[in-house]
Amino acid sequence: MKETNKSLLAGLAVVIVAVIVVALVGLLATHPRPEQITGEVDASEYRVSNKVPGRIDSLFVSEGDMVHRGDTLAHINSPQVDAKMLQATAVQNAANAQSDKARHGARNQQVQMAYQVWQKALAAVDVYQKSFNRIKGLYEKGVVSAQKYDEVEAKYKVAQADAMAAEQQYLMAKEGAQKEDIAAASALADQAGGAVAEVQSYLDDSWLIAPCNGEVVEVYAKMGDLIGTGSPVLSILDMNDAWFTFAVREDLLQGLQTGSKVQIAVPALGTATHSATIKKVQAMASYATWRSTKTNGQYDVKSFDIKVVADERIEGLRPGMTAIIAQ
Repeated sequence: MKETNKSLLAGLAVVIVAVIVVALVGLLATHPRPEQITGEVDASEYRVSNKVPGRIDSLFVSEGDMVHRGDTLAHINSPQVDAKMLQATAVQNAANAQSDKARHGARNQQVQMAYQVWQKALAAVDVYQKSFNRIKGLYEKGVVSAQKYDEVEAKYKVAQADAMAAEQQYLMAKEGAQKEDIAAASALADQAGGAVAEVQSYLDDSWLIAPCNGEVVEVYAKMGDLIGTGSPVLSILDMNDAWFTFAVREDLLQGLQTGSKVQIAVPALGTATHSATIKKVQAMASYATWRSTKTNGQYDVKSFDIKVVADERIEGLRPGMTAIIAQ
């Protein structure tokens, strides 16, 4: 009899435990945990590109180095630009000589020099015309870009203008210096000076300078690499301009408005939370974030891009780390 009672009690206990488990499962099912809003860390990254085509002959930084704004990062050697500087300097010297000649009056030797400058300019026109005709043919066949075509056409037109100016200078030298002659010669000298300044700017751009304080995260080119105009050489990460980005469904947006304060947790940095401010709440593209819920008698749900900025700098923060809005 006692054994029967014990069996009944044991069975009753099992039934009671099962009922409690079912009740707990039902309770959890009807009261799910709040959804966790997760995102990631992002930061400004600057790609340092070259303006002058050439070969990298000096690279002063490597990946992981910390740099400051204005630091020299690399140097690009461009023989073409060096040659253009020699040409521009020679033209400037010739233009200055012409200006001096106009101010002091023309001599036979000076008239002859003006003639030679004119002939030199005509020869340059002939060279640029041939180059232009070749580029034009290639451009019409689709071999070269419109930009290259425009550059060669511009050089051709500049050469024509220089030839015309040189011709007028020669005629003025023959006629003798007048006020107008002096003014024209001076303007020609200024034009040549501008050409020298332009080439000098290209030479200055052959030195790559850090645009901001930050860390060199990637170096794309190596010593001796030949790179074209606009090619990225390296990238700098500016962690002073870091933020958190979240994609949040609109049914979870309550309390998340521009200017609102939130607490951000970064699991990679530990359990501490950090005070931050919501800077932007913007609807994301509907084709990527729209979700239909009308089958449940609700409404179509969109997602919003939320940008959050920490109130104070967080040490150790890196792009790509997971971030959580603490509820």
